[in-house]
Amino acid sequence: MVKGAWLFTVFLSFFFSCGERPWPEAAEGVPGAKGVREPLLAGTWYPGDGKELRRTIEGYLSRVKEAKPEGDLRGLVVPHAGYMYSGQVAAHAYRLLLGTGFTRVVLIGPSHRHRFRGASADLHSGYRTPLGTVPVDLDFAGKLLDEDDARVRPVPEAHSREHSLEIQVPFLQVVLKDFSIVPLVMGEQDFETCSGLAGTLGRLLQGDPKTLVLASTDLSHFHGDSEAKKLDREFIRYVREYNPQGLTDSLFKGACEACGGGPTIAAMMAARVLGADRAEVLHYATSGDVTGDRSRVVGYLSAALIKGK
Repeated sequence: MVKGAWLFTVFLSFFFSCGERPWPEAAEGVPGAKGVREPLLAGTWYPGDGKELRRTIEGYLSRVKEAKPEGDLRGLVVPHAGYMYSGQVAAHAYRLLLGTGFTRVVLIGPSHRHRFRGASADLHSGYRTPLGTVPVDLDFAGKLLDEDDARVRPVPEAHSREHSLEIQVPFLQVVLKDFSIVPLVMGEQDFETCSGLAGTLGRLLQGDPKTLVLASTDLSHFHGDSEAKKLDREFIRYVREYNPQGLTDSLFKGACEACGGGPTIAAMMAARVLGADRAEVLHYATSGDVTGDRSRVVGYLSAALIKGK
């Protein structure tokens, strides 16, 4: 049994139901590129009206006490549930991006609905939300595919109904100005895939302080409150210790759970290549903190990956 197998025992529980959408017209000049990706979650997982969406996100951000970690931000770990459940936890991470001037964000999330080997780069020309359209950096995506074609390839089915990356885009639109995204989803999440993807990203991003690496993950799913917090403490411990190998081993043994465990490990390792040497846990909560139902909860974490000064 390969270490990546722990993912597949988990992600079959994370299906998001919505209708298939046809691919828009292809973008010119990029082999395999698509048109703009239309939002799947607007009006359900987050508000579908632009003004309401901005007010909602700004409300989450306003409730976070301003606190700048010492050092330079290189990466974030954020949840990807509907905003009413995890938006306030995510805001603790996104609050750090105000005034930073990042111009590109590499988004790494799990594939919840489609199994495949390695990782996939989304080749849509942009992601549209009620706040507008964010361009995809197709040039960087092309370099990533050329650099690591054995591990990273376009798998359109992995992106067509995936929520883990789209849910991040409106937050980014509120806290950043002119920026592009590189959407990546991971199918197989074994340590070799994580470390290989991280190494490739590190080589391409070396010396680039304007790119942020962002991992999208929720933690344990549908346990009672006490069991969920026990599992989540284990995950959080390895993030706080900045120990991606330890996190891999703990996930493999079932001592903790996360649908985006692989993306978290890959982001930690890529951010380390970019100089990050410590992690700061910003906030943790469960769905029970919102709903009051402690019988079957989902865990949410926000954390920052920082290069010390």
